[in-house]
Amino acid sequence: MRYVMTRSVLAALLWLAATAIGLAQPTAARGTLTYRVVRSVALGAPERWDYAVYEPASRRVFVAHGNRLTVIDGRGGRIVGQVGPIPGGPHGIAFDEKAGVGITDDGGRGQAVLFSLKSLRVLARLKIEPGADAVAFDPSSAHAFVIDGDTGSVAVIDPARRVVVGTIHIGGDLEYAVPDGRGNLYVNGVTHHEIFRIDTASDRITAAWPMPTCRGPHGLAIDTATHRLFASCSNGRLVVLNARDGAVVATLPIGRGTDADRFDARRRLIFSSNGIDGTLSVIREINANTYAPLATVKTALSGRTMALDPRSARVFVVAAHTTARALQAFFAAWHAGKRPSGSPFAPGSLRLLFLDPVR
Repeated sequence: MRYVMTRSVLAALLWLAATAIGLAQPTAARGTLTYRVVRSVALGAPERWDYAVYEPASRRVFVAHGNRLTVIDGRGGRIVGQVGPIPGGPHGIAFDEKAGVGITDDGGRGQAVLFSLKSLRVLARLKIEPGADAVAFDPSSAHAFVIDGDTGSVAVIDPARRVVVGTIHIGGDLEYAVPDGRGNLYVNGVTHHEIFRIDTASDRITAAWPMPTCRGPHGLAIDTATHRLFASCSNGRLVVLNARDGAVVATLPIGRGTDADRFDARRRLIFSSNGIDGTLSVIREINANTYAPLATVKTALSGRTMALDPRSARVFVVAAHTTARALQAFFAAWHAGKRPSGSPFAPGSLRLLFLDPVR
């Protein structure tokens, strides 16, 4: 989700029309597994944020907010460093662990930003189109793909050589992307509610699959074992697709205001973070064609992006405090065709919430 005021960003802001922040014990909708908030780590100002991504090798969480990435120890919650400054604002984050390089973006300046995973020092700034959003790393090609939602294009980066090797033109408004590790990259197309498949060897689009039950696909995750894609949509639906032919397998309810989802392959769970409702939707994958809602966990209003530790099953959600008055003033200005002054979030209130499973 980009910070610039595109149509998709305005939609994301409208998602946050909530009245207060709340942390509470989770309640299970079905089944016996649920989650609860066990820690809240203050990230401070600014409250402008985007994706959170977990790095398994170091067990750290990277959060894109303001003009930097904040790096947090995913076990104890200590802030271990920063990447930046990134003046135009970062959004997506990915890792080439073999090369020891992280990849993010400077959306405002039109740059891909490469940094050392060891020192967190910026290594290179590469020219791409402005307005970048998600970033994905494909291990089969060893290339990073920076999704530019505004121009509908994808920049292809070689992190080891620190160069841009190509651009893929898709068109329309784009959101998140995931690789399957077998030479395919899947990209959410917001404009026409579809998913694009890209061959990462040739950088060619090989398929475009419609999702009739999805409006505004934002989060995207994958089960590489069952070849299933999970698209979380702004109309409160999670759509499951066959990653081989694009057939819609299932549609399930989730909370309102999703901007991210994740799949836990070990426990076969799908998560969606929902900013309007301030919830985490948990869905169980029974088999490749059968899915069941498992729990609705209370997180915090505005908590729309998330990360997952696949080892411990810990979930991380990014949120900031807001009030009804602040949000009403913000949206009233938008509806009047004016640029809102100020932020609807309380200064210095950005937090990374740690949620652990409870049985």
